[in-house]
Formats: sequence, C-alpha cells, structure tokens
Amino acid sequence: MRKVADCRETPSEMNCTLTISGEEDEVVRAAAEHAASVHGHEDTPEFREEIRGMLKDEQPAMR
Repeated sequence: MRKVADCRETPSEMNCTLTISGEEDEVVRAAAEHAASVHGHEDTPEFREEIRGMLKDEQPAMR
C-alpha cells in the first residue's frame, strides 16, 4: 500500500501544504529531504525513522 506524508499535519511557521505519496521508502526519503531543505531539520537516520512512524496509508481514489 502507498504511504502519505502531509506537512499540514505537522505544525510549522511556514504553513507548508506539501503532501508526498508513494512507496514507503520513497516517501521517507523525499520527506526527509524536504524537511531538511525547507524546514531546517537535520536529515539523520533517527529523523527518517520518526518520519516513517508518522506516515499514513494512502486512501484509494474513488472510481
């Protein structure tokens, strides 16, 4: 199942609206890179595990 990371669920001063979805490892990598480059977080293995724990399952699109 695809996973989702949504910046709107994490309070920030930037009011970031980015949502990233895809396979779990892709989302973790992209979210960590985004958090480091945009939000000033340090991209560490521990931070990536924290992101992994915050991912949600993507809801299937209605057809």
